[in-house]
Amino acid sequence: MAKEKVVLAYSGGLDTSVILKWLLDKGYEVIAYIADVGQDEDFEAAKEKAYKIGASKVYIEDLKRELVTDYLFPAIKANAVYEGRYLLGTALARPVIAKRQIEIAEKEKANYVGHGATGKGNDQVRFELTYYALNPKIKVIAPWKMQEFLDQFKGRTDMLKYAEKNNIPVKATLKKPYSEDDNLIHISHEAGILEDPKHPWSADMLTKMVRPQDAPDKETKIAITFKDGIPVKVVNLDEGTTFTDPLELFIYLNKIGGENGIGICDMVENRFVGIKSRGVYETPGATILRVAHMDIEGIAMDREVMRLRNMLSEKFAELIYYGFWFSPEMEFLLAAINKSQELIDGTVYLTLYKGNVLVDGRESPSSLYNQDLSSMDIEGGFDQKDSTGFIKINAIRLMAHHAILKQQRVEPFK
Repeated sequence: MAKEKVVLAYSGGLDTSVILKWLLDKGYEVIAYIADVGQDEDFEAAKEKAYKIGASKVYIEDLKRELVTDYLFPAIKANAVYEGRYLLGTALARPVIAKRQIEIAEKEKANYVGHGATGKGNDQVRFELTYYALNPKIKVIAPWKMQEFLDQFKGRTDMLKYAEKNNIPVKATLKKPYSEDDNLIHISHEAGILEDPKHPWSADMLTKMVRPQDAPDKETKIAITFKDGIPVKVVNLDEGTTFTDPLELFIYLNKIGGENGIGICDMVENRFVGIKSRGVYETPGATILRVAHMDIEGIAMDREVMRLRNMLSEKFAELIYYGFWFSPEMEFLLAAINKSQELIDGTVYLTLYKGNVLVDGRESPSSLYNQDLSSMDIEGGFDQKDSTGFIKINAIRLMAHHAILKQQRVEPFK
């Protein structure tokens, strides 16, 4: 009788290597799936390790371009940040990873998919909601939520013993005093020593950027051009270097942003499961893009459209963070956000300096800015006497409200 197949999201680390072997012990045929979303990993070494443990096949999938164009850029168009600060680097990567995992499962005729996310975090939700949305019949194996697995592995020591017993190679390096998740958009640092919210992060933790105070005492001048809210060109105005490919321009923004100490965020956030957690994030390129995008909207977006879109942005970020990328409400929001971006065209000129993204100017073929109308020096184009009636009409309800207060002898604001 043929074994049941499971496609396992595999990183090559201790946890997923142990899980791979554990699934083999349970009688499954395991297909290891490694998603390349821009993390600094030796994918060939991970592939060899998976085969050595006993995987029947290993997929290495390059998802970097899809991550940028289909997930990050829509988030930039929405100016999406979770709880006002987090640029959603990990959350944006999860649906693209899980989507490809389901596609491989269908290709391999596998009834099961598996992951190594814990039962306390957000990733379990993000992975599994995507699995079920894209294949309602899929079966999910999540060992960290299975009592049998938890009874066998009570901590890292048990996993190391299991790895040694089963000849699973483990990197001979000391465990970092925190946990990291790396991809093209960002790297996150959490857990370990960072679980004390007052414990400061240190410079040696950073991998994508330097501290702002360690950045060169020199400005970097760039220009970013948008079309329909999407960045289509980045130019280094100091050197003349130009990038138009979506992946290449984002990699370049990461590079120059990191060199200039841009993109650090240390925050305590609310996980979907109801637990507060502390994370330190490095997000250089996306930080620059968000500042530039918000600025070009200032000149090219209608006020009332912006007001409505901003009302949607917080919900949009929440859906990404919670794992509802493939949901009907997300389809609705994406349609509205894309409509709001149809005329968001133009170029923003920026200075990068010691952790700061400073806007120098902007120009847009869709500009709603009328210099004559807004000028303090030009009379034409707007009859200032009309403002008298405008103010009186808007004052009607204020006068009525305060007349009632006076009649009732109630002092305002008390």
